[in-house]
Amino acid sequence: VPCMIVANDATVKAGAFFPQTVKKVLRAQRIAFECSLPIIYLVDSAGVFLPMQDEIFPDEDDFGRIFRNNSVLSAAGIPQFAAIMGNCVAGGAYLPVLCDKILMTQGSGLYLAGPSLVKAAIGQVVDAEELGGARMHAEISGTVDFFEKDDPSCLKRLRSLVSLLPEASGGVNRPATQGSKPAKDPNSVYDLISFDGQKQYDARDLLATVVDRDSMAEYKADYGKTIVTAYARVGGKPVGIVANQRMHVRTKKEGIQMGGVIYSDSADKAARFILDCNQTGLPLIFFQDVSGFMVGRDAEQSGIIRSGAKLVNAVSNSVVPKITVIVGGSFGAGNYAMCGKAYDPRFIVAWPTARYAVMGAAQAADTVFSILAKARERGDKKATPEELEELRQRVKQSYEEQTDIRYGAARGWVDAIIQPHETRDVLIRLLQYVNRPLPRARFHSGVIQV
Repeated sequence: VPCMIVANDATVKAGAFFPQTVKKVLRAQRIAFECSLPIIYLVDSAGVFLPMQDEIFPDEDDFGRIFRNNSVLSAAGIPQFAAIMGNCVAGGAYLPVLCDKILMTQGSGLYLAGPSLVKAAIGQVVDAEELGGARMHAEISGTVDFFEKDDPSCLKRLRSLVSLLPEASGGVNRPATQGSKPAKDPNSVYDLISFDGQKQYDARDLLATVVDRDSMAEYKADYGKTIVTAYARVGGKPVGIVANQRMHVRTKKEGIQMGGVIYSDSADKAARFILDCNQTGLPLIFFQDVSGFMVGRDAEQSGIIRSGAKLVNAVSNSVVPKITVIVGGSFGAGNYAMCGKAYDPRFIVAWPTARYAVMGAAQAADTVFSILAKARERGDKKATPEELEELRQRVKQSYEEQTDIRYGAARGWVDAIIQPHETRDVLIRLLQYVNRPLPRARFHSGVIQV
């Protein structure tokens, strides 16, 4: 894939920016813009060369123009990749964060001010890793999209990400990639799931039965862990995947998080991923097994409503083709945020284990039972414990019937119920349909009088 590459040379003045450096980068950005070329930045720079700051910093065609161009290129849909393989300090730290995808190697640093300046400015003593190390940005701040152990791994990841660019983003026609078999036998999916939906499983194991072998690149793998986001190929076709993680996870920022529940960090991550797939034109596949959004004091203080709205907004305004697979639970606002029927998936299919409602049968039964029981208590007739239990069971049975996916399929809520082991084959066929160009609308009018 033809690309524009801008690389800092840290062996020369620690990769600092001189006046001629700025002119060179600006020229590269202009060529990329005019030729619709993806840009790759290999970042290892100490930032502006301070003794010459008056020739680098202030004017309209100086250092600040680089970040302005980053933003304009992004708005124009030209992919930008930044690989931080050394230091990225002060104003230069904005460049990678203004790119579509950020990679960072172990031992690199990304911060607005280094440890020495932080100590001088606010008196805080902190080491480089805690302040702006790759692991911190991958697990706590969520700034980094891909954490890599070394430079060769980082460059390999870059090549794989660039290879996923559709023709419209890469600006060239490339031969179709032949799909490879999945890493795991599709029939092994039955070892992961349970009919009652209570069994924990790793969403990555499920995806390994669907996507092409060695094609999956997980996005922000160590952040927002209750949703798995990944670039991959299915039958050779590049896609973006958003899947609920049913396994309980431990995070550096939040501690233990429950599987199948959407937290603020996972909602933020998924929203950003969906925006990126729209930026590069990748179809989206959603795998739903969701109980809903996290509730409680900590969730509210973390901004769960804001984050949830952000995810719903991203799904609602997504223009790339969307396909939804309901694997297990599809409850409440989780259904909406994971591209439920109201959010225009081109196709929505479900496994026989799927359950589809505003909440689970047990929760609904307890809620409705509590309301009805209180209403009875307020009336003249006092219900006996036996009568109350009978009422609860009746409500639960009614809800279980309505959450059965066959109930939803009979009402057109899903397009088809598919067998779990056939998911890959079904998706390959559906991707052939959704990737066809939309017919151009023809001009028609009614009667027009002169």
